[in-house]
Amino acid sequence: MATFNAIPADSYSLQPFTAIGKEWMLITAEKDGKVNTMTASWGGLGVLWDRNVAYIFVRNSRYTKEFLDGADSFSLSFLDHEKYAKQMGYLGSVSGRNENKIEQSKLTIAHSVGTPYFQEADTILICKKLCCQPLEPQNFLVNEIEPNYYESKDYHNMYIGQIMMILKKDEE
Repeated sequence: MATFNAIPADSYSLQPFTAIGKEWMLITAEKDGKVNTMTASWGGLGVLWDRNVAYIFVRNSRYTKEFLDGADSFSLSFLDHEKYAKQMGYLGSVSGRNENKIEQSKLTIAHSVGTPYFQEADTILICKKLCCQPLEPQNFLVNEIEPNYYESKDYHNMYIGQIMMILKKDEE
């Protein structure tokens, strides 16, 4: 089993356009003792309200939204894309409503301070939920957004989480 060390935010280095946009991350939360996850390629990191934060986007229809809404925290797990692309693709295309997709992926859930994450990750961000804001069409400032991304009217919600801990896998 891999071991992780907490690292300070100022020493954390990530290329978000690659790590999030191209290699993806797993958003994971727990509600009523059950864990669910989804693959995401939209989000970012920054500073808001004098806190280090991560922001993620989850559609209303996603089962993971129920878990995010029912939890105080969530994790973002960054896995080696070359090694785990197949599992991450699967976790992003199958609903946990219909099957135990985590079990099927053969990835391993672990917990840190009560928040689930994936043991196979290289880096994990443990986040305390601060805000959830629905993205609504009347707020889109560019006309192409709604027809290109929301034809079915299944809008996203932006979740902002304070990064409470960054876990980095020990070098083997």
